[in-house]
Amino acid sequence: MPTTTAHDVPRSAPAPAAARPRRFRRNPSALAFWLFTGPFLLGLLVFVYVPIGWSLWLSFFEARFTVTPDTFVGFDNYRQMLENGDFTGSLLTFTVFAALIVPLTWALSLALALLVNRLRLLRAFLRSVFFLPTACSYVAASLIWKMSIFSGVRFGLMNTVLGWFGIENTAWLADPDPPWYWLVIVTARLWLQAGFYMILFLAALQNIPPELYEAAAIDGAGPGWQSFRHITLPQLRATSTAVILLLLVAAYQAFDEFFNLLSKTTWGRPPLVELYYTALGQEQDYGAGSAGAVILTLLICGVTLLQGRFMGFGRGEDAG
Repeated sequence: MPTTTAHDVPRSAPAPAAARPRRFRRNPSALAFWLFTGPFLLGLLVFVYVPIGWSLWLSFFEARFTVTPDTFVGFDNYRQMLENGDFTGSLLTFTVFAALIVPLTWALSLALALLVNRLRLLRAFLRSVFFLPTACSYVAASLIWKMSIFSGVRFGLMNTVLGWFGIENTAWLADPDPPWYWLVIVTARLWLQAGFYMILFLAALQNIPPELYEAAAIDGAGPGWQSFRHITLPQLRATSTAVILLLLVAAYQAFDEFFNLLSKTTWGRPPLVELYYTALGQEQDYGAGSAGAVILTLLICGVTLLQGRFMGFGRGEDAG
């Protein structure tokens, strides 16, 4: 007869432990995330999204001398702003301004990036020199351009230089015909922002693999225009699209240089200045001012989307 040992005796399954209530465990990573981003998100909500929503709501009401109206007027404020010749003229003026400043800034910043990228000596120094104007205040730069460089008197820098060649003094900002004020505004904006976009192009140039240029040289492409056209420009397509979109948005939002250079004139006002006088002028028409802000926002979005589609924004690298 086989003997039964203690190891052969089947053991009963252990009784399941009593279910313990789950305790809430704090995630240190999530806590740190909300601790650092919470104030920023709160400020973004209070100072950006709430005013945008409130402005959109005001645009459909009669809001004179108050921001809590109760008279609904529908699209009357939009009709009023579109029939305002000063506002529509400012939109046309800034379309011309964008057509001037966007390609000029793109070309100048790309040229500066190519120059700095080719240098072996003083690269860091010149990169800092070209980028330094970005830290300058637009108000300070506008006053320097107005009072020192393009002053209408003979002591101004430009009039002094022109006087060496026998050219009479030019009133750069006093007369819209001829529109010399465009030269003042465009050069000021170029000096202020070209260095920032140069850094973007410079970063993109340094990411281009050198093997592409070596392969092009083997195929017979020269180191100049051919390599730039067939290698550099295609590799900078994404950066160029981003730069142009940023320039378009910044062009329609220009305010400081126009306000300080042309503050005493009725021509050449930017849309933001017109909205400033509409909402904070004598009538304080917040409803019409809000409607104008919505129109300007829609114009910026429309121009940006058209430019992005033209430049192929969002398409893959191999897309046609």
